[in-house]
Amino acid sequence: MAGNNGSRAGSDLRTPTDPGRIRNVVLVGPPGSGKTTLVERLLHHTGAIDRMGRVEDGTTTSDSDQAEQRQQRSVGLAVCPVVHGGTKVNLVDTPGYADFVGELRAGLRAADCALFVVGANDGIDDATRLVWRECEAVGMPRAIVLAKLDNARADHDTSLDEAREAFGDKVMPLYLRRGDHVLAGLLSRRVFVHDGPTRTVVEPDEDEAARIEEARGALIEAIIEESEDETLMERYLGGEDIDFDTLVDDLETAVARGSFFPVLPVSAVTGVGIVELLEIITNAFPSPAEHPLPVVTTPAGEPVDEVQTGPDGPLLAEVVKTTSDPYVGRISVVRVFSGTLRPDMPVHVSGHFATFFGEDRGHADHDEDERIGPMSTPMGAHLQSVDSCVAGDICAVAKLGRAETGD
Repeated sequence: MAGNNGSRAGSDLRTPTDPGRIRNVVLVGPPGSGKTTLVERLLHHTGAIDRMGRVEDGTTTSDSDQAEQRQQRSVGLAVCPVVHGGTKVNLVDTPGYADFVGELRAGLRAADCALFVVGANDGIDDATRLVWRECEAVGMPRAIVLAKLDNARADHDTSLDEAREAFGDKVMPLYLRRGDHVLAGLLSRRVFVHDGPTRTVVEPDEDEAARIEEARGALIEAIIEESEDETLMERYLGGEDIDFDTLVDDLETAVARGSFFPVLPVSAVTGVGIVELLEIITNAFPSPAEHPLPVVTTPAGEPVDEVQTGPDGPLLAEVVKTTSDPYVGRISVVRVFSGTLRPDMPVHVSGHFATFFGEDRGHADHDEDERIGPMSTPMGAHLQSVDSCVAGDICAVAKLGRAETGD
């Protein structure tokens, strides 16, 4: 997992044509765990914004609603894309409070993998444990960020123990935290010194090397247990030093299929761990093409099996959020699962909540044909015009008159 810095997103990267170059990541965690600040740091590090906002000042990109700015907490889902190493990452920030669980559920439907953000100064609440079990039930890939390490009450080791107790023994750290600006990589056996946006790689001294080796064994055994190479464990226990590339390949495969959950210490304030986090997101998290499609049915409820994730397939998309803008009007945030969405394109909008779920989900069953209005890439409340949205990507569509959330 070689480090590289992201660059400012240009129009060609805001509208990728290959689903393999897209990652959809939902941020989940207790209220106040630092999800919004982490998104802000990722946006700044990759050049998507020039200056970091602050939750306390009401200036963050994802908390754009007046209620969010006044209360200093997220109340709605927000999509903020970044580009790193040629891959577009749609970061889906969600509220931590149970009052807004509908926004969290929408974020889970829009994403292919989940980043559980846990403040190192707080514990893990029951709501976050429940969401973990829901992700586990559908095999959603997950990683854990130990955030807010700059807090005076932060305790990295205790928080790591709590994460393993809450989420299971396949939760394993990839790095050891050494001071405020230093991480020691367990797989690479290297020490990474962070200074703002830059990262310097140095060799560990004798004492540090001994600490790395002590923690490295448990990590390697956990990775090898998930390997498809059944001889690897025997070779390792026999004294063979498994090469770095093999370990990384097996790690990335295990993360992508949702059977291994890396832990990364990250400070959104100082930027420590941001490069390492982007490496995991772009290299280990699956692309939309690798993630199973949701259950697809006809408007009559009959199953459809032939739909595949790809820009040339039949159009299949879901409205994950509906908002109203005083200037643009009605805006639908849409996740495209198959095909390519374009402005002025005729689409069939189907909403059958009462029929499929046997309860009122906010509107009556309906089937309408509509025409797609102007399309944009959402950056929080800001919209950047685009002329297409391929399978796997997320976009905002204006002026859909009848489409509701969930259609």
